[in-house]
Amino acid sequence: MRVVVKVGTSSLTRDSGAIDNGALVKLCAELADARAAGHDVVLVSSGAIAAGLPLLGFAERPRDIGTLQAAAAVGQPVLMEQFRSLLAGHDLAAGQVLLTPYDFGHRSQYLHARETLARLLDLGVVPVVNENDTIADDEIRFGDNDLISALVAHLVQAEVLVILTDTSGVFTADPRLDAAASLIEEIREVDAALEAVAGGAGTARGSGGMASKLVAARIAAWSGVRAVIAGAQEPDVVRRALTDGESVGTVVQPRAQRLSSRKLWIAFALRPSGRVVVDDGARRALVEQGRSLLPAGVRDVQGSFQREQAVEVVDDAGKVFAKGLAGMDAATLRRVAGRRSADLPEGTPHEAVHRDDLVLLPE
Repeated sequence: MRVVVKVGTSSLTRDSGAIDNGALVKLCAELADARAAGHDVVLVSSGAIAAGLPLLGFAERPRDIGTLQAAAAVGQPVLMEQFRSLLAGHDLAAGQVLLTPYDFGHRSQYLHARETLARLLDLGVVPVVNENDTIADDEIRFGDNDLISALVAHLVQAEVLVILTDTSGVFTADPRLDAAASLIEEIREVDAALEAVAGGAGTARGSGGMASKLVAARIAAWSGVRAVIAGAQEPDVVRRALTDGESVGTVVQPRAQRLSSRKLWIAFALRPSGRVVVDDGARRALVEQGRSLLPAGVRDVQGSFQREQAVEVVDDAGKVFAKGLAGMDAATLRRVAGRRSADLPEGTPHEAVHRDDLVLLPE
C-alpha cells in the first residue's frame, strides 16, 4: 500500500515552539513500522518555521513574511536533520522534497515532481515533503501543507492519506468550546456545513486548523484516496489508520466518482485569477448537460486573467459551482459577454471555458 502521512506543526513542537523530540521519535518509529509492513510511505511535514523561531530568539510567532521566511530557512535543516537521524536508526534513508503550489499549478513541474517522488520510493527512501516556506509568500499564511498533502497523495497514487493533528479527529463541534462535542468516526461526504463546524486555526503555532484538514480530506476523496484524520499522540496511530477493522480518528471515505488527474489539478491546485458570473441557463447547461461555457451565458467578468488561467464560475446568487481554464482573456470576454456564437467577431474563440477544461465543484 502507498501511504502519505501529514503531520502539523502543533504535533511536532512543544508549547514554547521548540521541537518536541519525543513526538519526532514516535512518528519516525511508526513510519518505520509501516515500511517494515511493506508500505511505501511519504511524509509531509510542517514545522520549519516553528523550529526556527526559538533559534532566532522569538518567543512568539511574528507576522511579517520576511521574518517567517528567515525562520523557515533556519528551521528547515534542523527539522530535516532530526528526521534523517531518527529514520537512519531504523535503517531508512530520508529524502527532502520542498514544494509549493507552483509545482502543482504548472504541468511540467507537476510531472517532474511525480517522477522524483516515484523514484525515491522505488529506491526505498522515505520522502519528507514540506512547503518551501523560505521562498513562499502568502502560502505561509494559509497553511498549504494540508493542501499539499492531498495533492501529493494523488501525485503518488496513494491509497491512504493519514493527517495527524493535535485533536483526536473531527468533532460535531469545537471540543475546546463545547463539552458535548463528540467524535465523528466516519464521513461519507465533506460538505460546506461540516467545514463550517470545523472552525479556524487550531493553535498559535499551527496555521491550518481542522477546516483545512477537511478540505484536504475532500480533495483526497475526489482522488479516490481514503483519508484518516487522527491525533498524532494516539498509540500506533499510523498502523491503526492503515489496518482494516481498526478504529482511530475520523475516516473520510473516497468517492466512487473520481476526478481525473487533469481535472483535479484544475479544481484544487490552481489558484483562481478571476471570476465569471453566468446566468441560470448557462448554469443548467454546464451542470445538467455537460456543455462548454459560451459567451452568451456570461453576465459579468471579474478580475484580470489571461487565456488558460484558472477562473471560478459563479451563479447569479454569487455561489461558486465550477472552476475551469479560461478560453480567452478577461478583456476579450468582457467585450463579447452576452453575445451568441454567430455574433462573435471573426477569430474570437467560441468557448469562454471549454467543457474539457471545466470542473463542477462538489456542493
